Amino acid sequence: MLGGSIVESQALRNYKLWLEDPYIDEETKKELESIKDNKKEIEDSFFKDLEFGTAGLRGIIGAGPNRINKYVVRKTTQGLANYINTKGEEAKARGVVIAYDSRRMSREFAEEAACVLAGNDIKVYLFDDISPTPELSFAIRYLNCISGIVITASHNPAEYNGYKVYWEDGAQISTEQAQEITDEIDCVNDLRSIKMLGKELAKEKGLLLYLNEKIDNAYIEEVKKQSLRRDIVNKVSDEFKIVFTPLHGTGNKPVRRVLTETGFKNVIVVPEQEQPDPEFSTVKQPNPEDKDAFELAIELARKENANLIIGTDPDCDRVGAVVKDDTGEYIVLTGNQTGALLINYILETLKKNNNLPKNGVIIKTIVTSEMGANIAKRYGVETINTLTGFKYIGEKIKQFEKTDEKTFLFGYEESYGYLAGTYARDKDAVVASMLICEMVAYYYTKGMNLYDVLMDLYSRYGYFLEDLKSIKLEGKDGLDKIDSIMEYFRTTTIDDIGGRKVLYIEDYKSQRRIYMDGSNNVENIELPKANVVKFILENEGWVCLRPSGTEPKLKLYGGVKGSNLKESKEELAEIIAWVEEKIQEI
Repeated sequence: MLGGSIVESQALRNYKLWLEDPYIDEETKKELESIKDNKKEIEDSFFKDLEFGTAGLRGIIGAGPNRINKYVVRKTTQGLANYINTKGEEAKARGVVIAYDSRRMSREFAEEAACVLAGNDIKVYLFDDISPTPELSFAIRYLNCISGIVITASHNPAEYNGYKVYWEDGAQISTEQAQEITDEIDCVNDLRSIKMLGKELAKEKGLLLYLNEKIDNAYIEEVKKQSLRRDIVNKVSDEFKIVFTPLHGTGNKPVRRVLTETGFKNVIVVPEQEQPDPEFSTVKQPNPEDKDAFELAIELARKENANLIIGTDPDCDRVGAVVKDDTGEYIVLTGNQTGALLINYILETLKKNNNLPKNGVIIKTIVTSEMGANIAKRYGVETINTLTGFKYIGEKIKQFEKTDEKTFLFGYEESYGYLAGTYARDKDAVVASMLICEMVAYYYTKGMNLYDVLMDLYSRYGYFLEDLKSIKLEGKDGLDKIDSIMEYFRTTTIDDIGGRKVLYIEDYKSQRRIYMDGSNNVENIELPKANVVKFILENEGWVCLRPSGTEPKLKLYGGVKGSNLKESKEELAEIIAWVEEKIQEI
């Protein structure tokens, strides 16, 4: 069948098992037959199970255990159901809420998960239409559910989908919970052991309930409560223009609704990108971090002479902002720039209104710019760092609500994720879109655009610049290469990176901070273990390496602080180039 070119391997044995298993449907078997002569495809699809981590699952849609498909979704959900069962009957009765985005197979996977949970006598609340990830986070606590699932692959290309798990606090599951759920998934050795109930029977038994606009209304009201200057919006709404693109995702209805209900009258949606489209046919990838994704929006903004462009990713948890620079050209702000601007706007407004709490706190990740922290310091507000991933920010919000030791004001990460308010425990592009528009409207009344404000912040706090390189390394060979690269940077003595002296190294795997000043001083890092290495350089520079938890990529981050933009750009380029060259050598 396969010819003599493919050596018998575990991947090949797994491939044959799927092909011969009567439980696997004929449509899937036809897909398997189509790759019978493709050694690499078989190896990548069958050499391991798709890994369940703290962000759940994410992978290419297709047949095989290392792809995302209905069988993998069923097995994963059975593992989650088994985990919920260990929490008792009350947990089962509280139920699980499931949301999904506009991607290929998203609704189908959501329904598969619902049928498995119902088959395990666990109540399910299923959104009746595509919904933003942050609304799922909100709905968990609003409905008092024990858990939540969202089917999405965020900003990945069209061939991907994913499965993210949340717990009762509305945040993504912890590292420890992810391991416990993984152990339960691993115990599901036979697909036939998975318990399922048909949709109609599940509805008859009261185990499957569909959510309608009531949950949407409750969520939107919470978002609107985070508005800071509704009076300003009303002053400029007749002339102020916003171009918005949901990039074919879930953001179209909630973002437009929030903007309209907070007073914005001229929200112009990019017509070619308004409707859900699982192929994301107008963009290379539906990622607001990518300037190319804004091509149609910028064209429309020029025609309308818009004051601002915003764009959300498919599951509407990230948002990008585009503003005019000093030459009148539209430029895409980085996540770090937008985050710093929002911190300045929020804290300035709270202070002006005498609403700035003494114990207020900003939370960011270790790969996010220090510019926002510098701004917060000026207002007497503490900044706390977490590992990469918004779930760690969510954990801090939960901690502070229990202890009252801090008041959460704003959380953000460099990858365009922001949250104001505690109604959700994940980044929310709906509330961020509202605050960005409100912020731009406020400065508009002062005769400034957002670029002017950014330049003013640079002149006051220093020219912070950051960059991110994602090095794609797919398949088994890619994983091996990532391991080798991380091991090199973890174990090799490096005194200088791109012309900047290394002051100390933070190894989050060993949870140690190692000083390079000859003292051999070592400190403990009070953050969870993670496969991350960060180099702190002189003059507030830094470099960080970490494998992506959701994609076959090694992520290289870098940041500098210079006395002007030209100097910062040059120094940052040198640092990044030095690390990239070393990676190539490895």
